[in-house]
Amino acid sequence: MNKTIVVTGGTKGIGRAIVEKFAKEGFTVLTCARSEDDNFPENVHFFKADLSKKNEVLAFADFVKQTVNQVDILVNNTGFFLPGEINNEAEGTLEAMIETNLYSAYYLTRALVGDMIAKKEGHIFNICSTASITAYTNGGSYCISKFALLGMSKVLREELKPHHVRVTSILPGATLTDSWAGVELPAERFIASDDIAQVVWTAHCLPNTTVLEEILIRPQLGDL
Repeated sequence: MNKTIVVTGGTKGIGRAIVEKFAKEGFTVLTCARSEDDNFPENVHFFKADLSKKNEVLAFADFVKQTVNQVDILVNNTGFFLPGEINNEAEGTLEAMIETNLYSAYYLTRALVGDMIAKKEGHIFNICSTASITAYTNGGSYCISKFALLGMSKVLREELKPHHVRVTSILPGATLTDSWAGVELPAERFIASDDIAQVVWTAHCLPNTTVLEEILIRPQLGDL
C-alpha cells in the first residue's frame, strides 16, 4: 500500500512544494485550499476548504477518511500573515490569525491522529516560523499565533511519543512565497520553498526510532 500524506494549504508556497515533493516520491497526497486547483499529478487529491472555519476543517477530515484508509503523515501548513502591532492592528486580527494558524491544526490533528495512535505509527509536521521563538515589531497577532502553534507541537510531542507517533516543528525564516510579493530583494535573501519540502522529506526518512523535534531554518545571509 502506498503511503499517504495530508498537506493543508497545498496550492502555493511551502505547501505546494511539499505536495509536489511527496507526490514525486510516490505518496498518495491529499491537500486543500480556499481556491480551486486541478493542476496536480493524478496521485494528488484536492478538496476546496477554508480552514479558518471549523466545519470546513472537519469536512476536509471526512474527505481524507473517505479517500484513503490511513494517514501516514500530516502537515499542518495553512496559515497567513497580517502585519501590525497589538496596540493598533485592526479589530479581529487576533481571532483571524488564531483561527487559521492554530485552530486549523488543532482540529485537523484531533480528527486524524486517532488512527496513527491505533497503528502506533505516524508523523505530524507543524509549519511554525521563526516568529514562534522571536517576537518582532509589526508581528503582532501573527507572532502570538505562531508561538501558540509551537506550544501545541511541544504538547503533542509529549502526548504522542508513547504511541510512537513522531511530531516535528518546522521553523522557517523568510521564505520566498506570496507573503513577500512586491518586496524588492534578491531571491538569495530568502529560503526557497523547495528547500523546506526537502527538509520535511529528510526528517521523515529518519528511522521511526528517531525524531527531529524542532528544525530552525534561516536564509544563509540571516533574517530580514
